[in-house]
Amino acid sequence: MRNEQEAKQNKLQQNEHEHTPLDREQMGRDGQLGSQELLLTSKVQGNMDTHRLDQQSSLQSMEGEPGLGEQGQGLAQEMVTLMWDVNVLLHTAGTDMNNANDGGNQVEHEQQEQEDNLSAGQVSVQVTTPNDESDVKRESAYEQALADLQAAAACIRQGQTVAFPTETVYGLGADARSTAAVEAVFAAKGRPSDNPLIVHIAHRDQLDALVTEVNATAEALMAAFWPGPLTLVLPVRPGAVSPRVTAGLDTVAVRMPDHPVALQLIAAAACPVAAPSANRSGRPSPTLAAHVREDLAGRIGGIVDGGPTGVGVESTVVQVGDDGTVTILRPGGITAEQLSAVAARVATDPAILAEGSAGEASPAPRSPGMKYTHYAPEGALCVVEGPPAAVAAWVSAALAEAAQRGERTAVLAFAEHAEQYRADAVFSLGDASELEEAARRLYAALRSCDEQGATYIVAEACSREGLGAAVMNRLLKAAGHRLIQVG
Repeated sequence: MRNEQEAKQNKLQQNEHEHTPLDREQMGRDGQLGSQELLLTSKVQGNMDTHRLDQQSSLQSMEGEPGLGEQGQGLAQEMVTLMWDVNVLLHTAGTDMNNANDGGNQVEHEQQEQEDNLSAGQVSVQVTTPNDESDVKRESAYEQALADLQAAAACIRQGQTVAFPTETVYGLGADARSTAAVEAVFAAKGRPSDNPLIVHIAHRDQLDALVTEVNATAEALMAAFWPGPLTLVLPVRPGAVSPRVTAGLDTVAVRMPDHPVALQLIAAAACPVAAPSANRSGRPSPTLAAHVREDLAGRIGGIVDGGPTGVGVESTVVQVGDDGTVTILRPGGITAEQLSAVAARVATDPAILAEGSAGEASPAPRSPGMKYTHYAPEGALCVVEGPPAAVAAWVSAALAEAAQRGERTAVLAFAEHAEQYRADAVFSLGDASELEEAARRLYAALRSCDEQGATYIVAEACSREGLGAAVMNRLLKAAGHRLIQVG
């Protein structure tokens, strides 16, 4: 099971460079921090083999720091140093976000940037040469990155909000115990108050303080998929988190992310971190720090830039019944098939199957992602499902008609058909048989539709098996459940 996950993650990581130019281009876009805000930008490049960081050693790299253990310190430091080439900028209040990190790779450029930033009041800059094999420089970069993560963790402890990378999408984190901090998350996102938040932890021991019970099936799921893109809805311990986190429910959603930066940050914060996706509510989720800044610049306390995320869609959310039945409340990075390999019975919540029929008047959601339109671009989007040839014919005709109406058109298509479409913007989601790639590209493509000014957008449907269940869930939510079935 774990080997299968590692193989898939490694395949995603091999293509990470495709997102890097977009990240670098967008890092110079608009927005400034407010006068009381702090920006932490930590650009992480190279192989992020997060599965090698187990639940203990990934946390234990800084002896004596808040929330971090002592055992395994040397191992974690060695692994992270080998994985990361890190450029870090720490900005104080009022510093311009536009030049936070342009992704340049030349030492001369970085040295000039260091001088400029220091003259502008920047308090700490660590300049390193990307891909430099010097152990001394790598160790220095590693130590500086951890020091700056400590600064971000201090912001969380002080009640501020900080965006950070996970293996799925970027999250907007706050101390889950503080109602004021959690309300700042809702305010920054414009998130409906009845939409609960997921609490992120860095090690298993934190869970006991949050919940009253974990049954055998839930334990088995955690053993198989934590750290990773699986969220468990469990009975909340009274007073453990702010009632705003649970939206008044008697349960709390908890997960342990599989990303070394996220784990270090959460552990250093020494508190459970409530973190929905770091975007304005209803917008496509962010898979780059640049996406966070597009939506939330000036609204949040800081950003930790860990480069592009890997999975690309949010975690799977499940609830385990007393009889051991695992009910999927939101499809995501762990598939139903993977869950079935661990649990005796896996079911899908009827609310997912009925999405689009009850509208906004449906009951309060039991987990994030079960209500409201999400992930939507500005233009009108529909999803077309059916035999491939029939889908291609319908999409081609619809695009031509839209162009005649004066619409600016865009299409999200799989590689098998992408080249045949005539639109103002065509975004390939990769091969239809490789839905991991579609998951990774989806949100960036939806955001790019807005950048292109698309007013009429058509997306090809995909298989609903495996990770396709999550991809289709996000597509249909983005389209407001406008599904056209052909053939």
